[in-house]
Amino acid sequence: MTKYKNKQYRTLDDFHNKRMKDRVYRRAYDELEFEFSLVRAIIDARLSKGITQKEIAKRMGTKQSSIARFESGKYNPTLAFVQKLANAVGTKIKVV
Repeated sequence: MTKYKNKQYRTLDDFHNKRMKDRVYRRAYDELEFEFSLVRAIIDARLSKGITQKEIAKRMGTKQSSIARFESGKYNPTLAFVQKLANAVGTKIKVV
C-alpha cells in the first residue's frame, strides 16, 4: 500500500476513483478520455495477442521507445501512426 499526502491508495484505480470526485480533475480527464481509451484499446489488443513492444516496433519499422512513449501517453501520435500501430497489432480502429 502506498501513501500519497497521508492518504492510502491500494491501486491506481483507487487513486483515480478518488480524484474523479474533484471537478477540475474530472474535467481534465473527460477532455482526454478519447486518447486514454485509444491507448488502452491498443495496449489490450497487444497484450491479448502476446506481442511485445519490440515486436510491434519491428513490424512498423520504428523503435520500441516510440511504442513505449505512445503507451505511456507521452507521445501525441498522428492518425497515420495510430493506423500503422493498429495494423501491426492486427486490429482495427473504429471511432463511434
